[in-house]
Amino acid sequence: MISEYESNGEKVFLLRRIIEIRIEKSIYERLSRKYSKEEIIQYSDEKRIIHHTTKRNLYYISAQSGVPLLGHAAFGIIDRGTNLLQIRPITGCNLNCIFCSVDEGRGTKTKANDYIIDPDYLAEWYSKVAGFKGEGVEAHIDGQAEPLLYPYFTELVEKLRSVRETEVISVQTNGTLLSVGAINSLEGKIDRINLSISTLDEERAREIYGVRYPVEKVKNVAETIASSKIDLLIAPVWVPRVNDEDIEKIIEFALDIGAGKKWPPLGIQKYIPYRGGRKLRHVMSFRTFYDRLREWEEEYGVKLVLSPKDFGIEKRKRYPSEIKKGQTYTGKIIMDGRNFGEKIAVVKDRVVTVITNKQVGEHVKFRIIRSKDGTYLGEEI
Repeated sequence: MISEYESNGEKVFLLRRIIEIRIEKSIYERLSRKYSKEEIIQYSDEKRIIHHTTKRNLYYISAQSGVPLLGHAAFGIIDRGTNLLQIRPITGCNLNCIFCSVDEGRGTKTKANDYIIDPDYLAEWYSKVAGFKGEGVEAHIDGQAEPLLYPYFTELVEKLRSVRETEVISVQTNGTLLSVGAINSLEGKIDRINLSISTLDEERAREIYGVRYPVEKVKNVAETIASSKIDLLIAPVWVPRVNDEDIEKIIEFALDIGAGKKWPPLGIQKYIPYRGGRKLRHVMSFRTFYDRLREWEEEYGVKLVLSPKDFGIEKRKRYPSEIKKGQTYTGKIIMDGRNFGEKIAVVKDRVVTVITNKQVGEHVKFRIIRSKDGTYLGEEI
């Protein structure tokens, strides 16, 4: 699964259609006289690793990296104190949505780096956290990304399924990378697909997603999922004055194709202008949003105002951590951060994002200024 080509004076190897290994052509030619292609790819210190979709620097995180998989919002595992664990194996997205809550996609103004995690390493950490949680865990694969860009997706799902505590495996996807064959191969492995469809109109899709979006393909994907053993939840984002007229059509589409065999068929989301996300001019109030959902519930006879109980989500103790807001630490910077102006350090077997201008390899003293759901932000002092 390796292809190779030359670009801008570099020798490029593309692994699994997502990991670009770039080496200056003259350096590669010199190394190739002594080493095999595989040896150069694996061991050369003069290579650059790039995310093929976003073209940003890509960090490959494995057991050998020494990077813990708890503490960061963009990669690893997020434990929000329930029996649902969010599994984030990769960053980066093939869309550029106008409502993106994390400013992802090629149009980003904030994202500097991407991450991809070795599936064995991610499964090892998941097993540890799930074991602490106990039986009845849902592994929800999502992230600051399109999860199906992850080249080891099926392998990861199989590893998560092998963990005794796993009861449900679900994934959040925009559906553009799914196919009939892929859906068939995931039957019996994934329990639910949350499919993000925010319009059924081709022209409006280009406006919403920022790219040429294959509406008909995604509709066919939705129909295929609905007729498979995998449950389907369609999850549109309602953006005021952009896709108002689409939401009711999406409700009708979801009901027509038979979405929601076990869980609710729809999970309509309100556009919220998150800090660090993309800001739009018009924002609907929560009262208006829920009033309209209740009207549609009555009209269509389907539950639209959802709660964690609808998905079997219950409170569980968080995986223990000693890190608290206000504490001061000194740690070594091991990677560049997700956003510009950020670095990543390790303390107490957790990763901490630190706002600092120091470089990788240096030590930094910082204070924890935010601690939420087991993710940490520090500021240099």
